[in-house]
Amino acid sequence: MLDNIRIVLVETSHTGNIGSAARAMKTMGLSQLYLVSPVVKPDSQSIALAAGANDIVKQAVITSSLEEAIADCPLVIGTSARSRNLEWPYLDSRECGQKIVQEAVKAPVALVFGRERVGLTNEELQKCHYHVGISANPDYSSLNLAMSVQIFTYEIRMAMLQAQNKPLSLQVGHTDESLYPATIDMERFYQHLEQTLLQTHFINPNHPGQIMGRLRRLFNRSRVEQQELNILRGILTSIHKKIK
Repeated sequence: MLDNIRIVLVETSHTGNIGSAARAMKTMGLSQLYLVSPVVKPDSQSIALAAGANDIVKQAVITSSLEEAIADCPLVIGTSARSRNLEWPYLDSRECGQKIVQEAVKAPVALVFGRERVGLTNEELQKCHYHVGISANPDYSSLNLAMSVQIFTYEIRMAMLQAQNKPLSLQVGHTDESLYPATIDMERFYQHLEQTLLQTHFINPNHPGQIMGRLRRLFNRSRVEQQELNILRGILTSIHKKIK
């Protein structure tokens, strides 16, 4: 299950943070590190600060975009303060750990961390099903990247241990019918939806993002299942055929 959990770092600017994050991951049993367009690729400083977790650094997957890093993940959680634009489904760090463990049993999940200084952009946050934050001291809530990774990976491990101690009858079961679609399938749906709404003149072609952002929030909050997504795509296709 832990192999299904990936830690995604977006445009990391300090290579030492990559090594420190890898060390935080390994202490909690995680190993899947993804680096999205790091400013500098892992180097000797990364290895030094990994302090024995250099295998995670060396095996890190480097991608050119966030979309590539999370394409096959049905669940994506972005670390952030409260949403700066639209209110998004929000978890605290403990709820985040529990949610990740629950869904990582059956499919890959991603926990995304933003840039050291500015975090994730609004566009990147809208690609996440949930936002998550740390309930730190409001008078001094400054945490560096590795500290944040350590807190979340600790919560994941505690949730995993708690789940292991539950009787099987109390553990949530999943069937193929309730599987959630991968992120790349949801992105195709959003593109299909936007094209259809443009054709019906429901949205302004000069400002499609205003409506589409709210629709993303709607469908991310509802967590449509794969069969439900197939129905929605079929509806859009039928509308397209009727217009054509």
